[in-house]
Amino acid sequence: MVMLPLQPHNPTTEERYAMVRFALEMENRPEDFGNVISLLNPPPDITTIRPPGSCKPIKVAVLGGGAAGLSAAFELRKLGVHTTIFEAQEDRIGGRIYTYYFDKEKQFYGELGAMRFPASHNVMWHYMNLFKLDSRPFIQTNENAFIYVRGVRVRNDPDGRGVQRCIYPKFDMTQQERQLSWQQLEGIAFEEPLLAIPPEIRKEILQIKPFYSPQINIADFFNIRQSMEKAGLSDGAIAMLSNVNPSTGGFLYKSFFEILMEIYGVNFSFMYEIPGGMAKFSEAFQSSLLEDCPEDHYSNISPDDLGRVDFKLGHKIMALSQCKPDGSVTVQYQVKNSPSIQQEDFDFVICTLPFSSLRQVKLEPLFSSNKMQAIRILSYIDAQKTACFLKNRFWEMEPKQIIGGSSSTDLPINSIWYPSNDAHRLQEEFRNTSKKSYHDDYCYQWGTSSDSSKIPGVLLASYNWGQDAERLGSIPEPFRIYYIKRQVEEVHGLYPGSLDPLLIDHKTVHWNTEPWFWGAYSFYSPSEHRLFSQVAITPEYNNRVFFAGEHVSVSRAWIQGSLQTGMMAANAVAKCCNEIL
Repeated sequence: MVMLPLQPHNPTTEERYAMVRFALEMENRPEDFGNVISLLNPPPDITTIRPPGSCKPIKVAVLGGGAAGLSAAFELRKLGVHTTIFEAQEDRIGGRIYTYYFDKEKQFYGELGAMRFPASHNVMWHYMNLFKLDSRPFIQTNENAFIYVRGVRVRNDPDGRGVQRCIYPKFDMTQQERQLSWQQLEGIAFEEPLLAIPPEIRKEILQIKPFYSPQINIADFFNIRQSMEKAGLSDGAIAMLSNVNPSTGGFLYKSFFEILMEIYGVNFSFMYEIPGGMAKFSEAFQSSLLEDCPEDHYSNISPDDLGRVDFKLGHKIMALSQCKPDGSVTVQYQVKNSPSIQQEDFDFVICTLPFSSLRQVKLEPLFSSNKMQAIRILSYIDAQKTACFLKNRFWEMEPKQIIGGSSSTDLPINSIWYPSNDAHRLQEEFRNTSKKSYHDDYCYQWGTSSDSSKIPGVLLASYNWGQDAERLGSIPEPFRIYYIKRQVEEVHGLYPGSLDPLLIDHKTVHWNTEPWFWGAYSFYSPSEHRLFSQVAITPEYNNRVFFAGEHVSVSRAWIQGSLQTGMMAANAVAKCCNEIL
């Protein structure tokens, strides 16, 4: 009998650790708990490096107003540093934290960027607790949702029997594979290779090192498809998994190491969201940084010791140079709608720009050869999200209501995500269960306390990756939303045109064409982790330019990675202040 841990709103650290420990036990590797916790913790506080207020003469430019830039500025402020945040976006901060509100009251919104974070991401929770932000469970998997592949529709039951019975016949799989659920086949492909690595080597997955053990390099040498073949899966089984789980199909030719990174940190177990939108997280940073005396956020630091933070929105970085005897770095920038180029000198620069954006910045002199290579070739994955604001929540009118989770399909939209805000847990019935599943969220029962299906709602009608994102995202309006509506109807078994009278508004973000991003997030190709993980984060210009962001982290594609590297970059600046003060 397995006792499921409580997943409450606003969990304590102890409650979160219980979830992480349970998730690791379900994956047969409880010995990883200590390493996962410590490696995902915040770095030492910056005031352990220099006293509060001791760096008031120092000027730092932070390039990018996303999570990495905000955390770096927040930490530097403790030392009295004068920080300037340059952000190309004119109307928002947060980077890939992008909540789109359909109404002025901000009741109806879609997450076009980051939408969830797991219990294990300790740096994220550090700031969540510091800013006293509310959190609630994000429903990752829902047994009432659909899997719709090759024209066959089944419910997403936790044992995978619907897929096994109705969808397996569409694929040329071996007889032995047909005896296993699709979740078990994923376990063979992804979980077992991780368990084959000794625990002391596994922890290297969440470390940035100049050299890695052979087992880590081998994982980085193969792409995901090759690793699935190496695990013994047939072409038919690989094709089936790629269709049933689009997040596998969209990444088949990326490094298998990226999958190990996701699994090792239990990134998809016991997930959370912020009620009212993830934008509240970046807004909390901005409010604190603009406040003169945010005593609740800087305990034991006098307001007189805090540094000033200036936000320069609508400022595009054009060039970086280091040509003055004092080693300072000149930042050239262009204000939106202004033809002139302006510049300012700084003692240090923390660059959080995605390498896809940094590639457009003129550097004089160039960074090191290895860094320039990393900037040029590090892989970003494309993604497209379309949120639909609808007059009613038709998905909650199903004979089996869908509250939270997602439906998946081999259609170009790939996945449909349902809002989790009406889900509540039946504690007693599901806390005591002997069911073991790779999908921890099956401990949920879905239901509503009132008939919310009759009120408006926001459906994430399409979230896809890779080539499907590029193709669907490139279709011009109004054709794109037309195709998305038809595919959502097909997945749910609705008549064509059913959604036309329900649609109030919609919003699409295609991250490959989004200015200043040109990619949804980093997802390395084979050998890139081995070659560039340390190169990407190594400082340049004689330790005057530092780097942060999910793309240089060990939690790529997550807010955790941005925050952790932002703090690390601030600490690195603090250490270098000793040399110039």
